[in-house]
Amino acid sequence: MTPASWTSWPSREALSRDRRTRSRIVIAWSVRVGLLTLMFWGTFTGGTFGPWEIAVGLLGVLACALLAVAFFRASLENRLWPSLGLLALLMLAALGAQQTGASVPAVVLWCGCAVTALERLPLAAGIPSTAVALGTYAAVNSDNWVNTAVTTAGLCLAGYVLRLDAEARGSAHRLLAQERAARVAEAETAALDERSRIAREIHDVLAHSLSAQLVHLEAARLLIEREPAGEFRDQVLQRVVAARSMAREGLAETRQALSALRGEVSPVEDFLRQLVAAEPAEVRVEGEHRTLTAEASQTVRRVAQEALTNVRKHAPGARVLIRLEYLPDGIALEVSDSGGRGPVGDLAVSGSGYGLLGMRERAELLGGTLEAGPGEEGFVVSLRVPA
Repeated sequence: MTPASWTSWPSREALSRDRRTRSRIVIAWSVRVGLLTLMFWGTFTGGTFGPWEIAVGLLGVLACALLAVAFFRASLENRLWPSLGLLALLMLAALGAQQTGASVPAVVLWCGCAVTALERLPLAAGIPSTAVALGTYAAVNSDNWVNTAVTTAGLCLAGYVLRLDAEARGSAHRLLAQERAARVAEAETAALDERSRIAREIHDVLAHSLSAQLVHLEAARLLIEREPAGEFRDQVLQRVVAARSMAREGLAETRQALSALRGEVSPVEDFLRQLVAAEPAEVRVEGEHRTLTAEASQTVRRVAQEALTNVRKHAPGARVLIRLEYLPDGIALEVSDSGGRGPVGDLAVSGSGYGLLGMRERAELLGGTLEAGPGEEGFVVSLRVPA
């Protein structure tokens, strides 16, 4: 046995009662109830007691129970001197019970102190405490030395076995926790690898295709601009310029999606400010900034894009207010407009458009909510998702 093992406490997993199985919990509570019943029975048998004596006995038993609970908590927090002090008070209570003739509660307290000291304290403190408790027990039960010696040896063995059993269970819980953490890390690594593979595939196919389209559309624009001016030429040029703009926006969104898959997502508020850079819009950010999950970040971005698209379609020229709020357990986005020349009635019912319906389904998959409907002036889209 190493010197450190004499001064080290049992592990927290060994001292804690939180990770026990249901059967162990039932056994533990049965033992506690049995010991309390035994103490009550031993206190009030063997004589006639008045109301005052009964009250004193009840208070004494309850005080011992509270001291035992306090000892378990102090030892769980590895506080040595408070633990030893509470143990000494329990031994004094046992001595007082013995002096008043309540020998059964005294024996229960001495034996309990001996076993728990050896089980829960460092060996350098637990062995002397056990020796004091069992020594006092042997001194007051000197009628039959053989039975006393056997009982003392059995209690020492029981305390040490309980200590070894608790340490074994604590080690098993630590190994289980480490294994679970390793599995979670392995799953996260596998998910990141898969997302990186998907990102590479998207980049090799979609991003390259969009880039090639931009090149061809730009070449087409230059060729069309060389042609003589005319109504047909201007219409074709307008279509090509619009297609080039859409391809550029699609390429930008593809790159953002690739960054999200690789875990390289820019802050949401930066994205929102870039999104409304050319719009009559204001972005307000409230709450303490923190990094969001990739799913929550993408949902906020897509809802903001869809809401702005609806404003352009149904309320052109309207002022837009985007409010992003970091909540303790999630993120909230509200996009409201002041109304415009376009009809608002097309979106008067919450979730009436397919775009908003898709965003609502995306929010619900994350355990969030999306509400859309007319506001005080125009239309309001409210999103809330956990993050």
